[in-house]
Amino acid sequence: MELSWIEISKKALVHNLKTFRKLVGKEVILAPAVKANAYGHGLIEVSKVLEANGADYLCVNAPFEAKELREAGVRLPILIIGYTPLSALPDLPTNTEFVVYNLETIRKLEDYKIKKFKIHLKIETGNHRQGVSLEDLPKFVKLLKQSKNVELKGISTHFANLEDRVNHQYALYQLKQFKEAIHLLETEGLAPHFHHCANTAATILLPEAYFNFVRIGIGTYGLWPSDKTQKAAKRAGIDIELEPAMTWKTVVAQIKEVKKGSLVGYGCTYEMPHHGKIAVLPVGYYDGFVRQLSNKGNVLIRGCKCPVIGRVCMNMIMVDVTKATDVRLEDEVVLLGKQGKNQVTAEEIGELSHTINYEVTTRINERIPRVLRD
Repeated sequence: MELSWIEISKKALVHNLKTFRKLVGKEVILAPAVKANAYGHGLIEVSKVLEANGADYLCVNAPFEAKELREAGVRLPILIIGYTPLSALPDLPTNTEFVVYNLETIRKLEDYKIKKFKIHLKIETGNHRQGVSLEDLPKFVKLLKQSKNVELKGISTHFANLEDRVNHQYALYQLKQFKEAIHLLETEGLAPHFHHCANTAATILLPEAYFNFVRIGIGTYGLWPSDKTQKAAKRAGIDIELEPAMTWKTVVAQIKEVKKGSLVGYGCTYEMPHHGKIAVLPVGYYDGFVRQLSNKGNVLIRGCKCPVIGRVCMNMIMVDVTKATDVRLEDEVVLLGKQGKNQVTAEEIGELSHTINYEVTTRINERIPRVLRD
């Protein structure tokens, strides 16, 4: 018996993928991001569902993820959108493309005559993370025109603040910069087939950012990039429903009577305000149930919201189950997701722990089994 496990709804994944397909149409490449263990949902499990239900590409962060997908039998084209080390270049799996923004990478590719490498040039348009500035782009153009071992398959960029603003002027500025880069390449006789910059928020809010390739991230998993994105979509009359795919569960490991005034957990930070029952659950911050939820998180047991009391431990938490009906040893507990009429959302956990829903799901320990459910 597992102490903790994650159930992934196949139905929700398929629904979300079809929702984005309807938005962008059949002619646009739909490339879900499955990096970071599919945002915590399970790299292999999720990728196989997406492959079977209409995804055109899969985006990963690093070569090891591409290798794991190939070893698992996934055959979709893969785009590495993080950094590909120079030493990893000759051993990339078949049908794997990768983002480039260093001259050294292009030069190194000329050392390997074993195959033609397909790259996507990343353009710096205002995020100041990965990317080639417009000022430096001519250097890359010169090198690419000389290269016999590299195919410029795509050009890309990434929005900096689309999720964080109601006003999208900065995103539109980035889009203008990106179009300038495309024009420069085309005037130099380099015409990459794919142009892409749309993440989940842009795919929902900015059809002009689709070009012919979109990289949907958190929306794949039924989560909104932000509350602002959701509100902006409603104001624009964009009527879409996303279905969260993840439910994180554990079991009750112990139940005990506790008297009023008893102190609970490390540091004695919680004093029982009444006589009641507490349950010990075998998960903690090692598993990804973060310490910031001490004395303020909630879990669901027998459909009842039960507050976390005391400090979150490395491998355990304590919850007040006084109001839950007839709690028993090894009862199923929902840490994230729905049970009965109640729900604990990634957004709720994120707010309590001063972070975002992205981090809530991705930080869940990879050793915890991910199980697909219909």
